[in-house]
This record gives sequence, structure tokens and C-alpha cells, in this order.
Amino acid sequence: MDWSFIVSVYIKFFFLMTPFFVLSMFLVMTKEESSEAKKKLALHVSASVIFTCTILLFFGNYIFDLFGITLDAFRIGAGSLLFLTAVSLIQGPKTDALPKDASAIAVVPLAIPITIGPGTIGALLVMGAGMEGVQQTLQGLFALILAVGSVGVMLYFSGAIERVVGRNGLTVLSKITGLVLAALAAQIVFTGIKNFLEL
Repeated sequence: MDWSFIVSVYIKFFFLMTPFFVLSMFLVMTKEESSEAKKKLALHVSASVIFTCTILLFFGNYIFDLFGITLDAFRIGAGSLLFLTAVSLIQGPKTDALPKDASAIAVVPLAIPITIGPGTIGALLVMGAGMEGVQQTLQGLFALILAVGSVGVMLYFSGAIERVVGRNGLTVLSKITGLVLAALAAQIVFTGIKNFLEL
């Protein structure tokens, strides 16, 4: 196994899912729930995210072929959306109209679009389409499952993390994630433009 590739993809996937933003939103949306309810919800969210991301990872090429979209054109579009996601992270979440029933929010909006937003979807399709061969794709899937598992563990122990880090700490970490995503978005766009212009 190419562990350097797996670690690289794991880090990208982990930050693509904006883990600290997801954690802060999870805490806000489940503040009235018991510890056991939060843990059950964390498992449900993780399963939903793994299922959705696996489909995106494996069927990216087919989606491109179906709509006649080139990988580089999609890189530019996905990178732009991802940059907007990064900006929204830095500005902070809007929580005015959050659902009150935690049992009904595992898939929407916690899995989609909070964990897997438009920018994340685009980046996943690009990364999946860029993986060469079955072995590299399976290694990418392994890295994806590890990344989702890491986010799931954070949600599962959200109460303990909140006590240690505090809400202000989570806000700071979320903004740092936004900066990392902005850099990743810029790299995706630049790669798309470079390949499109054959520079």
C-alpha cells in the first residue's frame, strides 16, 4: 500500500469535510439532546456521509462522461464553490433557523449539506476522477473512510471536546479550517486553469 498517498488523501478529505465547523453545528443543533442521543446521531451521520462520499468517489468519471464535462472545467467550478465554502466558514455559521428535532437531521442537514456541501461534492468528484487504477481508487476509499471515521469520532465525543476546547475554541478551529480550504480551493482552480490552457 502507498501510505504516503493514503495519508495525503486522508488529510484532504478530512479538511474537505470542515470537521470543526461540523462539530460546532452538531453541538448547536443537539444542545437539548442527551449524551446517548448525540452518540446515536453521530453514528447515523457518519454512515450517511460514508455512503454519499463513496458514490461520489466511484462515479465521478461517469458523471463527467454523461454531461460531457472535462475534468479541468469541473476543477475550476468545484474549486470556486469550495472557496465560497471557505469564506462562509471564516465568516461564521448562521444558526437562526435550525431544526429542533435532532432525530430528523442526521442526513439533512448534518450529512448534506453541512458535512458534504457543494464545494466538497465537487472536490470529491475531481479527486475521484483523478485517481488512476483500481488499487489507487481503493486506497482513496480507505483514506475517505478513515477521514469520515475521524469526523464521526469527533461527533461521538462532542460533549467531551466541547468541555475541553470550549465554543470559542471550536470557532477558532473552524476559521483555521476555512483558511486551509481556501488554499486547497485555490490549488484546485489553478490546476484546472493550467491544464485547460496547457501551460
